[in-house]
Amino acid sequence: MKVRVDPERCQGHTLCFMRAPEVFELSDIDGHSAPAVEEVPEGQEDRVVEAVRSCPERAISVF
Repeated sequence: MKVRVDPERCQGHTLCFMRAPEVFELSDIDGHSAPAVEEVPEGQEDRVVEAVRSCPERAISVF
């Protein structure tokens, strides 16, 4: 499973990072999220799916 964050939609709510800190990283400048890894580590899939569901901007996708 791979994860992507749309930088145009992300508003820096940080909910994804709270759900899966091993998978997402936050910008020191504005708090916007980006994937910390290209492939979601084994055992983190459920957390990433929860992060997708929790994003109010719908900026996260998995494929």
